[in-house]
Amino acid sequence: MDFRQRRLRTALMLGTAFMAGCAVAPATGILSQAIAQKASNAQMYQLLKEFGDVVERVRADYVQAPNDRELIENGINGMLTGLDAHSSYMNAKAYKDMQIQTKGEFGGLGIEVTQDNGFIKVVSPIDDTPAFRAGIKPGDIITALDGKTVQGLSLNDAVDKMRGPPNAKITLTIKRAGVDKPLEVPLIRETIHIQVIKSRLEADNIGYIRLSQFTEQAEPSLREAIRSLREKAGGKLTALVLDLRNNPGGLLDQAVSVSSDFIDKGEIVSTRARHPEDSNRWNAKGNDLLNGLPMVVLINGGSASASEIVAGALQDHRRAILLGTRSFGKGSVQTVIPLPGNGAMRLTTARYYTPSGRSIQGLGIEPEITVAETRDEQVSFGGDREADLNRIITNQGGTTPDKVEPRKDLPAIASDIPKKPPEGFPKYDPLKPSETDFQLQQGLVVAKAMAAARPATVR
Repeated sequence: MDFRQRRLRTALMLGTAFMAGCAVAPATGILSQAIAQKASNAQMYQLLKEFGDVVERVRADYVQAPNDRELIENGINGMLTGLDAHSSYMNAKAYKDMQIQTKGEFGGLGIEVTQDNGFIKVVSPIDDTPAFRAGIKPGDIITALDGKTVQGLSLNDAVDKMRGPPNAKITLTIKRAGVDKPLEVPLIRETIHIQVIKSRLEADNIGYIRLSQFTEQAEPSLREAIRSLREKAGGKLTALVLDLRNNPGGLLDQAVSVSSDFIDKGEIVSTRARHPEDSNRWNAKGNDLLNGLPMVVLINGGSASASEIVAGALQDHRRAILLGTRSFGKGSVQTVIPLPGNGAMRLTTARYYTPSGRSIQGLGIEPEITVAETRDEQVSFGGDREADLNRIITNQGGTTPDKVEPRKDLPAIASDIPKKPPEGFPKYDPLKPSETDFQLQQGLVVAKAMAAARPATVR
């Protein structure tokens, strides 16, 4: 996000993942106003006095003289992280790093992480980065960095240790589900240039677009990818597969713009805050770049936040068929509020709702066609999700799934799509996606069937 723009922007972020996605809100007086509003409350006075007493006792009697700034910052971070899994404090350096990453370039390993139960959990590796090439997987637990435990470190501190100059080495100790012994994964840091869009033309003139994050360049890059695919298809593009798997989210305005590129009219997403006047609604801008061409959207347990907004909007508008496994289930909005000391607080300020009024908080989005990535994957769960995190906010105020009208326009072949790869299906190879990506293969089958069923008069 361009922080030179002096306007409020709301963002959606996955967990406490250190990732692209933020919003700016004026900070002046927010904390002081909150305290002033409670000034007449004797209990609050007593609690603040107790906090001050603890600070002074630590300063006076701790075994070694503490750093005053770190003492207070730790207290602030504890207050925020105690609220929910996504609120947190960023010191000045962490805030600056976030601004840099939002622009799509930073030094490090290329890994999205969150904090869970004292350890660092992988949300997803970023495509074509050291973490991705080393085989780091969503759900992996990072227990140590260069042999030193991450327990006791804040998320910001852990991220700071994983970042560093290009060519610098680091070893991650990882605990992976289903693997008895910890894995030692040596990595060499690189300057990470986030290429948020990848595209190619598949057989039968079906376009494939992989969107890995919702940074500032997401929607402009998507437009260019569609233009390029049309050109490669000689103007005869038949369908599109949009891949949002392991996309942890990002900027809300980019999610709205990407959705608007496929939806002519109607609501994209709405947010409901504690105070009704702070609630919002975003509508489509009336410009389907594909002119109604069939779409299949791939999702999985790593598809979160802004990804779920796009998937939910396309699903509710019957604009695309979703294929894969249930999404992460992060239906909350975080606002990043700059603080006078040059740091910032990330605060959960609202829930978001799909066009049909669904809150996917803790639930995720169910695809119309369930297909697992591997034979071992549990298609009913598919890995750790929002509901598995500590201190999540409740799902409330939305349309319950049983109130959403079931879909009746799926192609006949949908019932024949297998839920898991067959025995002996090859292990996924990023260099051979068309041959080793089972979910993609099934997505192309569905897209081809949809294209074939489309009346010739509207092709």
